[in-house]
Amino acid sequence: MEATRMPVSMMLIGDSFAEGRGGEPLPGGGFRGWAPDLAERLGIPARECVNLGSYGATTQDVLDHQLAQALSASAALYGVTVGGNDLVSRDFDAARFRHNLRHILTTLTLRGARVFTITWPDIPGKLPGLAEDKRRALRTRFAEANDFMDKLTAELGVIAYDMVDAPVTRDPGMWAPDGMHPSPAGHRVIAAELATLLG
Repeated sequence: MEATRMPVSMMLIGDSFAEGRGGEPLPGGGFRGWAPDLAERLGIPARECVNLGSYGATTQDVLDHQLAQALSASAALYGVTVGGNDLVSRDFDAARFRHNLRHILTTLTLRGARVFTITWPDIPGKLPGLAEDKRRALRTRFAEANDFMDKLTAELGVIAYDMVDAPVTRDPGMWAPDGMHPSPAGHRVIAAELATLLG
């Protein structure tokens, strides 16, 4: 969905988690993920929500292709859900990953808007067919990323939904078979928990 000149109350940027992949399939293509449910729970009209999330997006993609468009909307609430594709990449660059996240979140918070994000659940534990040595290495990478995100969000005053210990993370029924994306039920639970967090 393209950003427009109409008022935007909630702007989402990020990857397929923001996009809603794994949610209820829509007749015209795409998915109904957690974002529309969150908007309804917060009393935000659908026409005032813009979701730029795209499948496969990395933190670099958000910097290069989404951030400027998001800033042009001057939304009151920004959601940032990105990083999972960086973390599972074979050419993962920790320094670039951290720089990109800091730049994205700092830029948005400097606008004076409310900003929320998530930490990363145990995706390595859910990926099918992964060798155990690679699973352990990825879990270490994810843990280090979450430690960084915890510190960054505390520093910047960004609202963080902790998916590491959330009940939805531990329930297999809340996840799609690919291990990467929430199921339709998972998206609904995430929307409800984010609404409670955001008040």
